[in-house]
Amino acid sequence: MSSESTVIQFWVNDEKVEAPAADGDMSLLNYLRDSLGLNRARYGCGAAACGACTVVCNGEAVTSCDQVLSELHGVRVETPESLGSEVQPHAVLATLVKHQAVQCGYCISGIAMRVKALLDKNPTPSKQSLDMALDHHLCRCGTHVRIKRAVYELAGIGA
Repeated sequence: MSSESTVIQFWVNDEKVEAPAADGDMSLLNYLRDSLGLNRARYGCGAAACGACTVVCNGEAVTSCDQVLSELHGVRVETPESLGSEVQPHAVLATLVKHQAVQCGYCISGIAMRVKALLDKNPTPSKQSLDMALDHHLCRCGTHVRIKRAVYELAGIGA
């Protein structure tokens, strides 16, 4: 049996990983958190409805709680860890912090990943497309106005 049939190969934050094919039914979220120790993608609802677990797969924002490993062979995954650190943050994170859009922090990793994916594809999206992207996310602490203000600034749109 070839090694390709016994493992699922994909990339996480530009590092090649190999998951046992036997783990093919495991969610990407659980694999990231439990096997790789990458904990910034959050478990929220487990039903792809809140957006807390959003990551980027091959340039598309996806909820990782409903992505199974067996569908990821050859896929490039970016997690919130790819957005830098407090000392050296990605522009998306820096702008969210600047606008004090991070309260409890639970939803913001997923929001940041969706915004990054959108801006990577189109650096000057419309306000409507930004609003539609944010509609995939639930923020329970009420910083939607600040989140939108930060995202609009990133896209060069006035609030």
